[in-house]
Amino acid sequence: MEELKISNLYSLEETIAKELFLDAEYPWELLPKISSFIEKLGNSLPADKYDKKGDNIWIAKSATVYPTAYINGPCIIDEDAEVRHCAFIRGNAIVGKGAVVGNSTELKNVILFNKVQVPHYNYVGDSILGFKAHMGAGSITSNVKSDKTLVTIQCGSEKIETGLKKFGAMLGDCVEVGCNSVLNPGTVIGKESNVYPTSCVRGFIPQNSIFKNQNNIVKKK
Repeated sequence: MEELKISNLYSLEETIAKELFLDAEYPWELLPKISSFIEKLGNSLPADKYDKKGDNIWIAKSATVYPTAYINGPCIIDEDAEVRHCAFIRGNAIVGKGAVVGNSTELKNVILFNKVQVPHYNYVGDSILGFKAHMGAGSITSNVKSDKTLVTIQCGSEKIETGLKKFGAMLGDCVEVGCNSVLNPGTVIGKESNVYPTSCVRGFIPQNSIFKNQNNIVKKK
């Protein structure tokens, strides 16, 4: 359980949402709180650095948002972020400093730390992506189980109850997810780990690992 804690997954100095994390132990505890936190934080942001657009949408003046992107609130697009052609931000989203939300990428109820890249055809829902995490083209988070039961996290021989019906993936800092991979509900990937392309990932993957398949996870040398 120790490696699944916020303190072992994320560098909190690398998100505008740091305050949200301080009173929690595990990151999935924050998923139901993202919406109200954005509204509170957004109203405190300095007007000389952020523009308020529409209903509870704050966009940094230094951010680049393509005219074809769709953004629904509540949402914060932080400084120097880039939201590209036909991105679809459905709401309850924080896009960190220097992050990239790519063409036809869809976000819903997420926190992207600074420098995160979801640059091509990604779906990221009910998830938190750490500093410099990167999802390859076509990789997605699956956030609801097919039988609609509550999501659990498989951690070795133990199953951790989350109490959540919707829970995509928690990616630690600098995680690399290969193209066309599926991160199943309740996936947690530790810092600095890599996932091979076209993988089907489930449960907890320790930090500094290479995920080749569910039965072949090796430590980085």
